[in-house]
Amino acid sequence: MTDFPSLARQMWHQLEPVYAPVYFSPEVARETEALGYDTSERWPTYFALRAAPLGPATPELVTATFYSFSPGMVAAHVPAAWRTASPATVLEARARGVDATLRAMLGELTGDPRLARAADLARTAAEAAALAGRPLAAANAALPWPDEPHMVLWQAANVLREHRGDGHVAALLAAGLDGCEALVSFAAIDAAPVENFASRGWSAQDWEAARARLAERGLVDTAGRATGPGRELRDEVERMTDELAAAPYRALGEDGCALLAELNRPVFQAALESGLLPSQSTLGILTVKDPGPRGQVTGPRG
Repeated sequence: MTDFPSLARQMWHQLEPVYAPVYFSPEVARETEALGYDTSERWPTYFALRAAPLGPATPELVTATFYSFSPGMVAAHVPAAWRTASPATVLEARARGVDATLRAMLGELTGDPRLARAADLARTAAEAAALAGRPLAAANAALPWPDEPHMVLWQAANVLREHRGDGHVAALLAAGLDGCEALVSFAAIDAAPVENFASRGWSAQDWEAARARLAERGLVDTAGRATGPGRELRDEVERMTDELAAAPYRALGEDGCALLAELNRPVFQAALESGLLPSQSTLGILTVKDPGPRGQVTGPRG
């Protein structure tokens, strides 16, 4: 019997590198800079690019959906993002930048019939994603599908990763972990260095208070490392995240998933070899040239 939750994790590793260059490519940066955004740091354009499908979202909405960013950091960028450009204008720039990025990254692969087939399979999975209680997935799924196969593949990867991320938030809520506690517990199992989370706007006092709350629950020790129950809770979060992400891949079927992974492999490798993606991040990106099926926990959205 196919273990579709584990397969959902494997496919996430396969497709995240297709999506992630949107935040790191010079082509997207040129498009957003032309709109008036500060591109000298990541976050002004990150919030605009990722939140734009929600419309002119408030800081409260972005904080709730992105989850792991401090409310103060979100308020520093939203709604200022919409005073620079409207969400519709940002989405147009995003599409132009992603198109240019993928064309530069993939070269002749953009015209390969195998990429078109991969795009069809990924779209089938994305269109099978249940959207109830999934605001970011629903907002992206409502966007028109592009015509070019490489853009269809990107849009499908976008919907599927936000579908997974929305489910991850549900799993964190079920585990009783707020946005800062989610990061502290993530770092406590050595899933990523604490320094990786400094840019998410939580103060040292916020971090220590979250750690104290986790310690009161017996989830971390005095050094801030996960206890046995703390690791069990994170394991349960990952199990639930995988289960909640599995439906699109059940719709595709085991053979369809295997074919998508095979056809997507050249895109996956081109993304990793492009030099665009960070060597250390909280994205679901493995730093090897061939993704394995297990072993990486779900990062804190973004």
